[in-house]
Amino acid sequence: PSPAAPGLAAPPGPAPAGGSGRRLPRHLLPLHYDLELWPRVRPGQAGPFTFSGQVNITVRCRQDTDTAVLHSSGLRSRGAAVRGPLPETGAAVEVAELRQEAAGELAVLELRGRLRAGRLYVLQLGFEGRLEEDLDGLFLTRYTDQGRSSMLIASQLEPTYARTVYPCFDEPAMKATFNIRIVHDPSYVALSNMPAIDVSEMADENGSLWTVTTFNTSLKMSTYLTAFVICDFEYVTRTERGNEIRIWARKEAVKNGYVDYALNITGPIFSFLEDLLNVSYPLPKTDLVALPEFGAGAMENWGLITFQESSLMYLPSDKFTSRKAMIAIIVSHELGHQACWFGNLVTMNWWNDLWLNEGLTSYFEYLGANFVEPKLSLDKIFYDHVVQPVLREDNEIGVRSLSESEDKIKESFALMSLFDSITYNKGASITRMLSCFLSEKLFIRALTLYLEEFSFSNANQDDLWTHIQMVVDAQDEVQLPASVKQIMDSWTCQNGFPVLTLNLTTGTISQEQFLNKKSENSTDSYNNTWIVPVSWMRNGSSQPLMWLDKSSKVFPEMQVSESEYDWILLNVNLSGYYRVNYDQLNLKRLARLLENDPKAIPAVSRIQLIDDVFALTQFGYIQIETALELTKYLAKEDELFIWNAVLSNLVPENLESTLKNYELYPLLKKYLLKRMLPIYHYYADFIHQNVDALEDDYFAQVYLEKLFGTACWLGLQDCLNLSSELYAKWMDNPEYKIPFLIRRTVCCYGVAVGSDKEWNFAWEMYNHSDTTKEDKDILLSAMSCARDSWLLYRYLQYGLSNTLFSSNCTSNVILYVMTKDIGHRIAWEFVTENWPLLSERYGKELLHDVLKVMGRFVNTDVQIQELQVFYNATLEEDERVATTLLLEFTKVENMERRELFIKVANWLQKNVDD
Repeated sequence: PSPAAPGLAAPPGPAPAGGSGRRLPRHLLPLHYDLELWPRVRPGQAGPFTFSGQVNITVRCRQDTDTAVLHSSGLRSRGAAVRGPLPETGAAVEVAELRQEAAGELAVLELRGRLRAGRLYVLQLGFEGRLEEDLDGLFLTRYTDQGRSSMLIASQLEPTYARTVYPCFDEPAMKATFNIRIVHDPSYVALSNMPAIDVSEMADENGSLWTVTTFNTSLKMSTYLTAFVICDFEYVTRTERGNEIRIWARKEAVKNGYVDYALNITGPIFSFLEDLLNVSYPLPKTDLVALPEFGAGAMENWGLITFQESSLMYLPSDKFTSRKAMIAIIVSHELGHQACWFGNLVTMNWWNDLWLNEGLTSYFEYLGANFVEPKLSLDKIFYDHVVQPVLREDNEIGVRSLSESEDKIKESFALMSLFDSITYNKGASITRMLSCFLSEKLFIRALTLYLEEFSFSNANQDDLWTHIQMVVDAQDEVQLPASVKQIMDSWTCQNGFPVLTLNLTTGTISQEQFLNKKSENSTDSYNNTWIVPVSWMRNGSSQPLMWLDKSSKVFPEMQVSESEYDWILLNVNLSGYYRVNYDQLNLKRLARLLENDPKAIPAVSRIQLIDDVFALTQFGYIQIETALELTKYLAKEDELFIWNAVLSNLVPENLESTLKNYELYPLLKKYLLKRMLPIYHYYADFIHQNVDALEDDYFAQVYLEKLFGTACWLGLQDCLNLSSELYAKWMDNPEYKIPFLIRRTVCCYGVAVGSDKEWNFAWEMYNHSDTTKEDKDILLSAMSCARDSWLLYRYLQYGLSNTLFSSNCTSNVILYVMTKDIGHRIAWEFVTENWPLLSERYGKELLHDVLKVMGRFVNTDVQIQELQVFYNATLEEDERVATTLLLEFTKVENMERRELFIKVANWLQKNVDD
């Protein structure tokens, strides 16, 4: 499935307690399922709802046994029988008892006779279950369409929810063919993996009519990819190379053209992937369904892909490509699974190699998206959304490696935790590294061979390495320092990643695991080494790839001369999954180069330089002053995503209000504004003249807000004027739309610079029925930007008079005010005065959030004391201890931050006039 949010894989909620990844015995292997599902749902009924069904599973017996064991969870049995051995008619084996083992999610049939090795049997099982309104297994969703409330039924079976819908052999390697029938109300349409081949009628015990939709026999596939949707949706359709593509959605969405964009790109991405990998899509149709509510971003059920509405819908009125980009990326991710790619045709043996499914597909999604949206600079987006975030998190001691051993992954809660950014983002980053050092041509050739060999079956990562090795051995252009398996295992079987340290004088590169040197528990016992491909350039020209295959190695080619124009850059365009720590000499030369000619270093390498030095500072490898040297050139930097990296390091969102209180602020203001003006004015002109011209500028849509917000925060007069001007324009004409790209900043500073008149207008618009949820949140935050204490106090009072707000809005109001430099004392007093009422309404949750925010402001023992007194008076004994620890920890953190601020201030003092 696709992660639920762009760039982040949100793991699904906690898996059912006791859920088991325990493996089934291999006595019986499923060959074919005949499955009938009958959800007892009529439109307009209230519920609770149930579903019933019958499954007949043809199995081959591999060794004699008198029990049949398969998965079943939360289902009630309605009879069980065993027919066979086939083809004898009338032959049967009597079932003595059927046991459900809830803890193992198993159904065990104890038999009175034996099943014989080599023979075929049919397990016949009747069952029924509850149809819940959750988002797992088979589920029900209520939604509104064209003003009427409606219901639909859909399914989400990965990784182990098929067993909650029908008894089955629920493991990815146990593939079989399926004949599926769905019984449903005549006003609904039923969809499954294959096309419908028959629609008939039947009467139930009360004589009322139901429709029976029968689907064609499926290909051999895993249970987690079976899917069922029963709905009253409309569709749009197009045929590409004989594959009928239909996109289903709520009627009003189809009528308004919201799924047209998805329809336009689906066929071309399919064809692109088929041609690239030389495989043809084996099914006659593909349905893409936009579900109003869905737990994942999307799910690649074979032939019936389900999406969260927001991942598939593009409003024709929406001028900006950032939504298109996200849809293109998610759609091509899911098609990557379909067309040919890992997952549906070739499935991992067991979930420990999930990254073969998701990591590889997460790499190819960018190739597919790039094909349909060539205007997007996807190499930058890939760095920004995939590589950079996972480098930030893949350095804690406890983070797992990409491929775990099978034994480690037994329980299904362990399975759920695999759908995370290590699997998706690290998997994609390492795939990209592999493609870079092999060359895309060899990589694709190897994948094509691999797909041919393992179609309709299962594979593990070693099978992939073997096929790549075969291709490497058959040519002589690409020479590797070790076998593909040795190289790749160093990246997939060890956790974390290396940092390479380069000494220019000697030409030595050494490697160590990148860990936080400041934290006590990161000892040097991690002597992991990787086999590292080192792409590099010298003085602007690319050099042949080098390999670092031990902990340190001398590269004579990398010794530089005395000339300050002789520089070296490693890991060009971040083709390798690691960070680089340069010596002072090279950093000086790179800093000078950036000031003279920043474009001599490719954009992705520039952001990587900056991101690496700040990460190295944070982890105690280098001093903050070294990192700051690399920011001097920024007046010449015109890439917004690089500015965003600098600003999120120098002005992190959660520190804005704290920074205001330090001598650092005026220095930062002078230093940064001087450098921000060129890029600020470049974008401000668009805002003034023609904001629609930015519709293809992806990063403007994602990061312009941070740039403008920081400019206003630093007190840039032009930015403040622009905000009040656009805000005033909106006040004069509420139909006017403030440009979406900077709406949050404009509303905040429109209120800040204004008086109660501006504030009251925000309040009025917040309560306006036409205001969208997104805009309400913007206004909720904007109203806390007021500079008058009495306005903030009144705002908090409004928050308390419960008629106006839902409960989570109230705590948001308090937290928004508390994070502001003027507001934090006011909000704190407000919380302490009104605690009895607040605590009764919002409980501990609010208290914890308040503590987190207040923590940023505590620097002295006196301030800690004040918080401590309050918390001691309001908390239970056990929570006091935790709070005390948190406060102590926060204080230490703040002291460290203070020291850092002083260092930065001293550096700025010396450099602010450069």
